[in-house]
Amino acid sequence: MPILLPAPLLLAAVVSFTTRGHRPRAVPVWAETASLITLAGSLACLLALVLDGPGVSPLFGAQGFGLSARLDAVSATMMVLVAFIGWIVVRYANTYLDGEPRSGAFTGWLCLTLGAVLTLVVAGNLVQLVLGWVATGVFLQRLLLFYPDRVAARRAARKAVLVTRLGDLALIGTAGLLAITYRTGDIGAILEAARLGQGGQLAVAAAALAALAAVLKSAQFPAHGWLTEVMEAPTPVSALLHAGVINAGGFLLIRFADVMLLAPGVLAVLVMTGGFTALFGSLVMLTQPAVKTSLAWSTVAQMGFMILQCGLALFPLALLHIVAHSLYKAHSFLASGGAVERVAAIRRPGPVAVPNAGAVGRAFLTALALYVVIGLGFGLTHKSPQAIALGAILIFGVAYMLAQGFADAAPAALTRRTALYAVITSGAYFGLQMAATHLTLGVLPATPPPGPLEWGLTALAVVSFGLVAIVQAMFPLWAHHPAASGLRVHLSNGFYANAVLDRLIRGWAVRHPA
Repeated sequence: MPILLPAPLLLAAVVSFTTRGHRPRAVPVWAETASLITLAGSLACLLALVLDGPGVSPLFGAQGFGLSARLDAVSATMMVLVAFIGWIVVRYANTYLDGEPRSGAFTGWLCLTLGAVLTLVVAGNLVQLVLGWVATGVFLQRLLLFYPDRVAARRAARKAVLVTRLGDLALIGTAGLLAITYRTGDIGAILEAARLGQGGQLAVAAAALAALAAVLKSAQFPAHGWLTEVMEAPTPVSALLHAGVINAGGFLLIRFADVMLLAPGVLAVLVMTGGFTALFGSLVMLTQPAVKTSLAWSTVAQMGFMILQCGLALFPLALLHIVAHSLYKAHSFLASGGAVERVAAIRRPGPVAVPNAGAVGRAFLTALALYVVIGLGFGLTHKSPQAIALGAILIFGVAYMLAQGFADAAPAALTRRTALYAVITSGAYFGLQMAATHLTLGVLPATPPPGPLEWGLTALAVVSFGLVAIVQAMFPLWAHHPAASGLRVHLSNGFYANAVLDRLIRGWAVRHPA
């Protein structure tokens, strides 16, 4: 059944492209019906997984290469996630684009993109994986250029094409090396062999190319600029891109987790790349005045954190991160139109509370104490050092929240609320971590014990995120300093890294249509 999931969407795309008219009434009906059928099919596959266990469909091909679907905890999670978000985006787009001259074509490309992503996440063979990966980029490009007369849209789409094609080449190289190394295109057989330590240097090279493909697909520094510039596309495209397509890089690393463990050096590079991108993106996000641009930088940071998790070999947590971020970001983009009004209407219990150094210190100590006490109840001492470090990084966000409540000017209601949120957040982290690890047991490999390199990188990540959290919490104290004003200008421009990339690829030169 999983291999047939994209079929209704492909049929809806054909109807969308062939139905003429300014407001083709049949197109929205076909698209929403197809997305609902796909969602129902994905839930049926999930039920089959629970009842019958994992499995692989028959191969449509020869010599071990062709099309096949793999049903396990990873593919089922991604399948349901993509189908659900796809249904929401299709419903939203039907209203959002009502009256647009090319709404039928837009719906067609939207359905094709969803079908390509589903083809990718259920792939049980290297051939299908590559086809789904490449098709996703091709169809998304058409959505990004829905308004071809907009110069900014063409410029961003051109940069996206370059990064996407480089990622395609990296994935094709990955598939080729894996096929040569393991003499099969069956992903299950490849993972089983890699779990036994087989593969040698060719497997390490394949892991390196897979990491490159993931970094490019997930908009990691310095190839992040295209993601922050594609705001000219309709809002449904932004929701689908940031909540679905952008996760393909992380999915690739999670799917080939056993192969990635054969290359500790590659994982170390992922830790450094993802960690830096997460810090960089989160700081730039705070300086963006536009809601959608701020959300785009948030995605850059979140994808960096997901890559960091993969580099630490915390693959179940990376999968959990994909689910949580996708749901949050889809809602954020689709609701961005009224965000300013909703924030302005929030009732505040008192004046803005600016924490001093003492309040920040108390907040961090309280957050760490909460982390240890609640963690002990979830078996903290039996968790891997990488998982403990990741939890410490997340608790820094709790400390930042507590600092607002511990400020001298903070009203009692704010203090109580932040304390309650801190307890809930800490408990939720450990609870969801245990659930993700349990559900993927036997599918994703356990986190290996860290070596000297892993210990060093883990410590560096914790210290770096801790320092940034402290600076962020105390920023209001020195926000009016002239140096802070200059820093804000540079941050709002992303330290001009994107401009450098523009010059390297001549991204400022846009050809006007004849």
